[in-house]
Amino acid sequence: MSLDKDTTLVASLVESLLASISEITECVVCIESEQEKFFEIGCYLYRASPAIMELRTTEHTPENAVDVLLSLSKSINLAKDLVDKCWEGSHPISDAEAKNILKQLEGVINNMGDCLSLIPSFTFIGQKYAEVAVQSLSKEMKNAHFGVSQNQVSQTKELAPLIFSAVELPKEESPKTESDLYPVSVEVSLEYPQFLNTPQTAALLKSKSHNSQMKNRSRSSSFPSLLEYIEPLYEAFYCPLTKEIMDDPVTIDSGVTYERKAITEWFEKFKNSEIIVCPTTGKKLMNRVLSTNIALKTIIEEWKGKNEVARIKIARAALSPASSANMVLEAIKDLQSICQKKRYNRVQVRNAGVLPLLVSILEYKDGIIRCAALELLRQLVEDDDDGKEMIVKTLNISTIIKMLSSSLEPMKHASLLFLLELSKSQSLCEKIGSITGGILMLITIKYNHQSIDNYAAETADEILRNLEKTPTNIKCMAENGFFEPLLNHLNKGSEETQTEMASYLGEIVVGHDCQSYVAEQASLVLLKMVHSGNTLTRRAAFNALAQISSYHPNSKILVEAGIVQIMAEEIFTRRIYSEPMNAKGEAAAILANILESGIEHERLQVNTHGHSMSSDYVIYSIVDMLNNSAPDELNINLIRILLCLTKSPKTTATIVSLVKETESSYTLIELINNPHEELGVAAIKLLIVLAPYMGHTLAERLCKTRGLPENLIQSPTKTNQITEKQAVSAKFLAKLPHQNLTLNLALLSKSTVPKILEEINLTQRSGVRTSRYASCFLEGLVGILVRFTTTLYEPQMLYLAKNYNFTSVFTELLLKTSSDEVQRLSATGLENLSTESINLSKPPKIKKSKIMKLLNLPKSLSFGSSRSKKIPVCPVHRGACSSQNTFCLFDAKAVERLLACLDHENAEVVEAALSAICTLLDENVDVDKSISMLSQANAIQHVLNAVKEHRQEGLWQKSFWMIDRFLVKGGNKSASDISQDRLLPTTLVSAFHHGDGNTKQMAEKILRHLNKMPDFSTSNYTM
Repeated sequence: MSLDKDTTLVASLVESLLASISEITECVVCIESEQEKFFEIGCYLYRASPAIMELRTTEHTPENAVDVLLSLSKSINLAKDLVDKCWEGSHPISDAEAKNILKQLEGVINNMGDCLSLIPSFTFIGQKYAEVAVQSLSKEMKNAHFGVSQNQVSQTKELAPLIFSAVELPKEESPKTESDLYPVSVEVSLEYPQFLNTPQTAALLKSKSHNSQMKNRSRSSSFPSLLEYIEPLYEAFYCPLTKEIMDDPVTIDSGVTYERKAITEWFEKFKNSEIIVCPTTGKKLMNRVLSTNIALKTIIEEWKGKNEVARIKIARAALSPASSANMVLEAIKDLQSICQKKRYNRVQVRNAGVLPLLVSILEYKDGIIRCAALELLRQLVEDDDDGKEMIVKTLNISTIIKMLSSSLEPMKHASLLFLLELSKSQSLCEKIGSITGGILMLITIKYNHQSIDNYAAETADEILRNLEKTPTNIKCMAENGFFEPLLNHLNKGSEETQTEMASYLGEIVVGHDCQSYVAEQASLVLLKMVHSGNTLTRRAAFNALAQISSYHPNSKILVEAGIVQIMAEEIFTRRIYSEPMNAKGEAAAILANILESGIEHERLQVNTHGHSMSSDYVIYSIVDMLNNSAPDELNINLIRILLCLTKSPKTTATIVSLVKETESSYTLIELINNPHEELGVAAIKLLIVLAPYMGHTLAERLCKTRGLPENLIQSPTKTNQITEKQAVSAKFLAKLPHQNLTLNLALLSKSTVPKILEEINLTQRSGVRTSRYASCFLEGLVGILVRFTTTLYEPQMLYLAKNYNFTSVFTELLLKTSSDEVQRLSATGLENLSTESINLSKPPKIKKSKIMKLLNLPKSLSFGSSRSKKIPVCPVHRGACSSQNTFCLFDAKAVERLLACLDHENAEVVEAALSAICTLLDENVDVDKSISMLSQANAIQHVLNAVKEHRQEGLWQKSFWMIDRFLVKGGNKSASDISQDRLLPTTLVSAFHHGDGNTKQMAEKILRHLNKMPDFSTSNYTM
């Protein structure tokens, strides 16, 4: 067959095939059963059209072109027959018939894929994209599957040999489906479909009627037919040089029209020549003038617009859930290219109903498709607020926020770019910021130092700047540690903005890592706002300053900004009677925060008159305000300030003097019963500080106040939680002078001791009443018990100690607590009790029976005396002893526990234990017997260890006194034990050189006993 005949046959076959494909696509849109699957078949046929056209338009027609086209013709004719079956008869086909037809069509599509694979590579020389696209389509069609049951497979296989007998197809294994439509990176324009790229197509398309209708068919717009949307294409649209449709057609002197850029490049070839010819006619040109062909340009633009509408509708059909991943990706890319051409194309795409389909595609597993969908969504809303509003009605923004955490960099970038575009709309900023975790995610990306993704960080930063348009977003950023927006608006915004930002700053809990930065940036503007005449502004500033000042390291920054003078002015000078807020209370709270940080208050100037925080002016003003029934909140903070001022001895003396002179102690004691618990706690804390200086006065006035002192020992709460007020109340009673009999009797008369003992047991019980105040509460309760032991000369107190067996109570507390203070107090209580033992221990009296009294026999004739019961006598106290009635430490087994306390790290506990043991070596007891019993407990070794471990003056004196007693009364054994201690002489020498007079004398005497010093006259000393 000649070349001309082959070319004619190829052209004829191609024309016939395109016509058949057009008819099939018109039919499939009207089939109601299995509609989506028929649409997909139509998509495959439509996508095969460019490959078929390529066989006619290419300059390198393959030798097997006719065979390939004939085979394709049989496949398409069979497809046409199968589709026509769907319209035979007066009723639509059943689902079963539709499935059977679909299965046969599946075989048709598979075999068409095989045919396309036979097109040689050289066919596409100069059109690499076409080669890649046809190869990809071939593989996809060979693997196409429309979900038909297995029992229909055999029917289709039987038809295959009949259809493709004209062409021998190679046998090959089914290739794996690729996730990417374009496996090779090729940059080729997709502006126009390949089957439209030749002038000959116009004749074919114009020969087809746009109004053809099929009998008994109803059209559907879900999948558009090819002929319904493609407009006629004219040869004049093509540039003779580029062979492509022109964008900017210009006419030259010869009358021929070219693409402006192409003819300009042609002219450049002749820039050094006097003769220029027309590239088409070869005619010599008289000039280089380029005249825009307005009419042709208008027609081409109109043609492009109509064809872009067609492409949009076709691409929308390809976004169907029934389409393959490759079809979806191809459709998205086609829509992207359309949107890039004209702004109005985005509107057309949105109006075509593409948005809901793209949103559903975001759920795909394929990351490439999701990225492409995000990019298209961004294009559709770019610089278009209406488009943004439309898309947000369809899309849940939280879906995009979740994508920000993707490990795939392209996915993260696409999500950020889309979010950036949405954030340009002020109406959407609040919606974006309201998504849980959205702003936190953006801040994390912005400050992710572990990542080198600078592009993501910069994009996130830009999004955050856009979100600053909404105040609530600024607050959310600050809550997540990003304070720059809030501080910028606070410093540079209007008064209304500053008020709003300051109120946010007062509500937000600032992390320690940001506290100093916030203080530095906000202090000055907040202090200026305090002087504002706007009450709301002042309140917001006070709240923010209270928040900042609560972090103690910020105090220096605030003081340097001048906060002390401004707050002092608010408290002592400024008067705004109509203001609805308690500015004095707010200012006092801030000032208290500053002072509680430990800053030196003596140097803090409060005004221009030279007054400082430690001056009498300030103290008198504060006490005066306390006495004049100020609001509770103000009183709390005034007391806090006074507590801070008591850290200085000078200001403490002034406060004590003033409280005594003004009877302010009554005010403070009355505040104990105030319903505002925090105020009561503050008052008690100040009274505890004042107690060492005016304790008896406070005790007397406490007893004269209704409900006190018994209310200070409160009953257990229902929740079994110890409150701060319970703890400080017990501590206050423990700190008042122990020897104050009036207070002790008042406590006794109110039956407080049983309640105290019950509270001690509950507090010590494992797993009960755990609280941060438990230790302080227990120490206070034990301290109250100790105060009773200081007034045992009062019969009621003596009876109380015996009745409740205080000796056993204190002995148990020595070892059953982890509190050093409780151990010290318990040892002190045992010391006080043991001091009374010698007075309470009396020789036992033998009672005579009445018969013996009547007989009045002499003792020598007393026949029953040998069998009389012996009453045990305490060898130390020389009388009948017991732990309960005479407080004997030996009987209470307290000695061993006191000796164990000598090994304690706390010197105060050791000294208290030594004091208690020393009562057993007093001149009033049998010292020899006592030393003997103490030696059995290895007491001297405990004492020697205590001397080496601690260097406190009082502890040394008690230890040396005991060592001396053992040297004098303990005999050779004790002297030997003491002399063998190699470190004792060193300690004694140190005490001799550095101790006070009494300590020096004791050390000197022991050194003489040990023959370490010459024996001079002995100085008398006593404990």
